[in-house]
Amino acid sequence: MEKIPSFTIDHLRLERGIYVSRKDRIGSETVTTFDVRMKLANREPVLGAGALHTLEHLVATWLRNNDTWKERIIYWGPMGCATGNYLLVKGDLQPEDVEGVLLDAFRFVRNFEGEVPGTTPKDCGTCLLHDLPMAKYEAAKYVEVLENMEEKNRRYPV
Repeated sequence: MEKIPSFTIDHLRLERGIYVSRKDRIGSETVTTFDVRMKLANREPVLGAGALHTLEHLVATWLRNNDTWKERIIYWGPMGCATGNYLLVKGDLQPEDVEGVLLDAFRFVRNFEGEVPGTTPKDCGTCLLHDLPMAKYEAAKYVEVLENMEEKNRRYPV
């Protein structure tokens, strides 16, 4: 079997940041998939399951309620390796196009107080698997990454 492109990235050189993972054409539209890398792959512990699940709920809710972006958001969700998330957006975009909205979303999570949306047994398939304090902690760390991101960290290493 042929190796898919995402398995050809050198994860040992991959830094925290926002990367274009792929671009797909669907009819006349382009869908850009972003790798929102929060952890250093194979070099530090992954995101905890509860924190990752809570980040999924809060960031997805925030993005889909953002007046500027809600019509363009296709998907927000965790990577299987638990080192970050994928963001799929309608449009032919680059990391700098979504950096601001992601920074705002992670600031929202960092400062969030209250009940996490969609966490009742009726609304969520694993409603007990949430960890708001750790989601806030991880969001705060990622806010620092985004605030200090350099141009070289916006793309996959060659």
